[in-house]
Amino acid sequence: MMERRRMDVALLVLFLVQLTTALEVPLDLPQPPTITHQSPKDYIIDPRENIIIHCEAKGKPHPSFSWTRNGTHFDIDEDPNVTMKPHSGTMVVDISRAKAEHYESVYQCTSRNKHGTAVSNNIVVQQSRSPLWSKEKLKAMVVQEGVSMVLPCRPPAGLPPPIIFWMDNNFQKLPQSSRVSQSLNGDLYFSNVLREDSRNDYICYARFPYTQTIQQKQPISVKVLNKEPADERKPTFLIPSGPSSSKMVLRGQVLEMECIAEGLPTPEVSWIKVSGDLPAKRTFFLHYQKTLRIVNVSESDAGDYRCTARNRLGSVHHTIKVNVKAAPYWISGAPRNLVLAPGESGVLTCRASGTPKPLVTWAMNGIPIENSPKDLSRKVEDDTIIFTDVQTGSSAVFQCNVSNDYGYLLSNAFVNVLSETPRVLTPSNKVYQVIKNHPALIDCASFGSPIPKITWFKDSRASTLDGDPYIVHDNGTLEIHVAQARNSGKYTCVARNTLGNYENHVYLEVKEPTRILKQPEYKVVQRGRSVVFECKVKHDPSLIPTMTWLKDDGELPDDERLIVDSDSLAISDVTENDAGVYTCIMNTTLDHDSASAELTVVERPDPPTDLELTDQKKRSVQLTWTPGDEHNSPIQKFLIQFEDSLHHRGHWHNLTEVPGSKTTAHLKLSPYMHYTFRVLALNAVNLSRPSFPSRMFKTEPAAPDENPTGVQGLGTEHDNLVISWKPLTGLQSNGPGLHYRVMWRQKLVDSDWTTVTVANNSKFVVSGTPTFVPYELRVQAVNEQGAAAEPQTAIGFSGEDLPVAAPENVQAMLLNSTLAKVHWEPVPARSIRGHLKGYRVYYWRDRSLHKHNPHHAEKQILTFSGNHTHGMLPGLHPFSLYSFNVRLYNGKGEGPPSPTQQFETPEGVPGPPTSLLVTNPNLDSLTLEWSPPHDRNGHITGYTLKYQPVNDSNELGPLEELALPANETSVTVFSLKYSTRYKFYLNAITVSGAGPAISQEAVTIMDEALISQHEVDVATGNTQTPHPIAPSPPRRPPHKAQPASPFKNISSSFVEDGTLISWEYWGPEKNVYVEYIVKNSEGEEEWQKELVNGSQNVTLKGLKGGLSYRVRLVAQGHHDQPLHHSEELVVSVPAVASRQVDIATQGWFIGLMCAIALLILILLIICFIQRNKGGKYPVKEKEDAHTDPEFQPMKDDDCTFGEYSDNEDHKPLKGSRTPSNGTVKRDDSDDSLVDYGDGGDGQFNEDGSFIGQYSGKSASRETAEGHESSEAPSPINAMNSLNSFV
Repeated sequence: MMERRRMDVALLVLFLVQLTTALEVPLDLPQPPTITHQSPKDYIIDPRENIIIHCEAKGKPHPSFSWTRNGTHFDIDEDPNVTMKPHSGTMVVDISRAKAEHYESVYQCTSRNKHGTAVSNNIVVQQSRSPLWSKEKLKAMVVQEGVSMVLPCRPPAGLPPPIIFWMDNNFQKLPQSSRVSQSLNGDLYFSNVLREDSRNDYICYARFPYTQTIQQKQPISVKVLNKEPADERKPTFLIPSGPSSSKMVLRGQVLEMECIAEGLPTPEVSWIKVSGDLPAKRTFFLHYQKTLRIVNVSESDAGDYRCTARNRLGSVHHTIKVNVKAAPYWISGAPRNLVLAPGESGVLTCRASGTPKPLVTWAMNGIPIENSPKDLSRKVEDDTIIFTDVQTGSSAVFQCNVSNDYGYLLSNAFVNVLSETPRVLTPSNKVYQVIKNHPALIDCASFGSPIPKITWFKDSRASTLDGDPYIVHDNGTLEIHVAQARNSGKYTCVARNTLGNYENHVYLEVKEPTRILKQPEYKVVQRGRSVVFECKVKHDPSLIPTMTWLKDDGELPDDERLIVDSDSLAISDVTENDAGVYTCIMNTTLDHDSASAELTVVERPDPPTDLELTDQKKRSVQLTWTPGDEHNSPIQKFLIQFEDSLHHRGHWHNLTEVPGSKTTAHLKLSPYMHYTFRVLALNAVNLSRPSFPSRMFKTEPAAPDENPTGVQGLGTEHDNLVISWKPLTGLQSNGPGLHYRVMWRQKLVDSDWTTVTVANNSKFVVSGTPTFVPYELRVQAVNEQGAAAEPQTAIGFSGEDLPVAAPENVQAMLLNSTLAKVHWEPVPARSIRGHLKGYRVYYWRDRSLHKHNPHHAEKQILTFSGNHTHGMLPGLHPFSLYSFNVRLYNGKGEGPPSPTQQFETPEGVPGPPTSLLVTNPNLDSLTLEWSPPHDRNGHITGYTLKYQPVNDSNELGPLEELALPANETSVTVFSLKYSTRYKFYLNAITVSGAGPAISQEAVTIMDEALISQHEVDVATGNTQTPHPIAPSPPRRPPHKAQPASPFKNISSSFVEDGTLISWEYWGPEKNVYVEYIVKNSEGEEEWQKELVNGSQNVTLKGLKGGLSYRVRLVAQGHHDQPLHHSEELVVSVPAVASRQVDIATQGWFIGLMCAIALLILILLIICFIQRNKGGKYPVKEKEDAHTDPEFQPMKDDDCTFGEYSDNEDHKPLKGSRTPSNGTVKRDDSDDSLVDYGDGGDGQFNEDGSFIGQYSGKSASRETAEGHESSEAPSPINAMNSLNSFV
């Protein structure tokens, strides 16, 4: 934006110059001379070079030249050393044969032709001078420390005056400050001297700019004495002297004022303008505020200026009165040439000002106007000449001279009388290009006499351009203040006067501006990394752009690390020298745009230096340091570290931190340490490297400041006490010979302290203590310097022993069929003999109440931490007998158990029936077969069967319900609709209520001919004995996008009798089954299937050890729904040797076999007797061989079972087969808590709620309880066999 403003200002200035430029007469027309170039009024020459005095002029005819020297004619032809350049008035003096000072004079050039004469300024020629210093013997200056001093320079007068500076013998500038500074005349001022000012090479140098020579003064020697401290004093001025002074300056020059004061301490100088404010943009303070500089002085800078020197003892003032004078200067510019046609009138104006007011004089053709021929057509009025009705032949050059005491102005202006037709000086068909929204200036420079009038037209020349947005200036320039694209086109300017007209055609093209769309951004980069500045630009496509990058307003360094692209600048491996302001400039032939961004290169700070220890005390020291270079990232803090070479040589530890603004720290120290310190600085980048270590600082030893912490007493045996503590570190020891004074006594007993001394250890064992007795303990630190303060008392206990008593009044209260609450009374404290940790309840399931065989269950343990008096036993099996006892435990272990007690859990609701199969589908009936629940949880009193039709959209019809007796395991449902899908629900009932139901779906058939034998009964999952079912209707084509699998989290684990597959399922289908196949099986082998009936785990018992299987889950909906498969799970079954229990040696088995043998013998005897009699006794076989024997009706008089007949004599004994491996299977209802839990310790919260783990299925349970009548040789089955023969 700033660049655009500068361009607008430049265009405006150009426009104003065009409007105010003097009228140019074409050189092919007659005109008086005009001086175009001349040497300056004060012309200083180099005496080693030829003298060239310039004087150039133009005119028609070409003018001739002559010179005057010191007011008289200078005949150049007579001086062989002087020549004049051809067609020029420039004079050249050859000094090879003459001395330059011979030509030091005042020269004036005259240029004339037949139309007039023009003269130059008076040119004063002087040669530059650089004289040598006069030889002088300088005495050494001896001064007392603290006084003021001035070293004089007094250079020789030169032309122009020399530039002064002070250096030493090594050509190094002497340092200056607010105490030592150079005055305007070159002298070196000391406000007060110090011992370090002593030196013998104070040398003043003078550099003469024209001859480029340097002169030096003899060295000045200074010796500063330090006999006694100098007294402080208030400031006084060395220069200027007195309370006030005055100064005169000319307008437009530079005003410099100085005030140099002495004093101790060094005074500070300040400036004000008494009569107003200092001009902020033109004011500068130099030499440490001692010099006030105001540039481009104007009359408003006159007034009183006050300088003040101040230190803590006082202040002093000096007032400088400034007077501003002015050499003559133009008010509205120098007089302009005047071109008039015969009969016209005009005015020449010479308007100037100055202080004092200047005198204006006129001359014509170099002759004072009062001495010139009289002419009635002109009239002189002070600074103005008025011309009226001029005539041909009255052309002349008029000189205006304005002068006062401080200078003069001389200007030539001609009056040219011509009669000329118009002409346009601007080249025809010139193309002007301008940027949109910028001013457009289209020239029509013309000449004619009389002066022609300019008219502008655009394109079709329909009308003149004299209204908004066009402005036609007096010089013929057409201005469009804000150019737009519609302003592009052909423009015609027409120049007319009384003698004729002339037209010229030019063209204007308005271009789109150049804009930087994405400017470079401020970057902070760590040294060694890379940075990219982007500069994306938009420009007019017809203009050729040039991208230029600058660094700090200068050219980019010539470095291969800097890569300039079309719209970016990349710098790799950045160094600190790369920091600065980067500017991208997009230039076109018409405009440019630029944008800048700063690059700051940061790095971790340099390490601090100059570590110094001061203010040293016994336990503290002051550390100071000098910060290193922060590398453009301010230091945030300093980290102080120490090394203790006495105890931990080579190990540095953090001691403290201080803010980054501080360079000193007060360090608190410990006794008996050999300290070495170092400092690290931290900025936003990282920590610096450590500083060099400080010198060593040793602290004296002292008694310990603190005692050991963590004192405790614990017994490892029932008759000891181990006292332990956290030992002091070397930093805490405070001195050599550290040891500990260990004290103890029995609490609650009036006894004295026992004290021992322990060194190089952090524990002590007290033997022969009573069991679990409290002790008071103390541990005190001691070294060679003394002991620490009195230690605090800690409480500890001697060793624990096992409790000697069991909880009393132990009772169990049943809350429901699966939860019991156990109560007990706490054990007395004296019997605990240790810290009470809690109580443990041991409980186990003896047996189920509907079976009379014992249940060898592992004990379960529930732990109740703390002093509880009750606890909950969750997860119990309904209708079971449990035993339990309670024990106390302390830190040593458990005490004796309470007397074992028993409780019986009431009946609960049964589990779901084990299986539900649909067989014999007909047109209007289906047969259902099931097995009793695996978990009966009481006596089964009956079953409830519910069923309802299901249509193709899974909508359920009306629900029917049937009540079935307990001894039924199958039922045929009639009056069903043909070719209809039904859903069946079956659940078992005990006195506690109905259990969960098992469900199954089946379809009645359309025609009995459709009944077929299916290879695999998918509905039942039985892969050994397939059942005939009604085939499902044809499936609909599957959808193209299969739904996501409803299975997740599929896992496998190994249990005693198979492989447990677990999963999560959220699908709507009820027919879920597991499929498995040997992993590397051939294509003919089929997947094996097992129905899971809504469960989320199943135990696969058919997997063989040593093989790997592919296992997957399948969900089957209705016939028109696709199957859902889970991802396959690979299960590798470990090969383990089967564990066989040799029950032949078990007592119960021997007794059982003896009883069976006796019964068989009795039966054989009875059969033998009956056969001898010839009679037969029919025995009626039970209709359902799978019904549980406990549901058979018994005769009250002889305890035999049901009806029987004698027509089945030769049937084998039911249940009399023995397994081939010689073992007898346990009854499947022989449940145990181990089957349903991990048997581990459980935990109770304080409220008795259970937090243990008791889940999982038995690993040794068979699949169906209905099989036990055909496989298990139990006493009940043996009795049934006996009844069938009796």
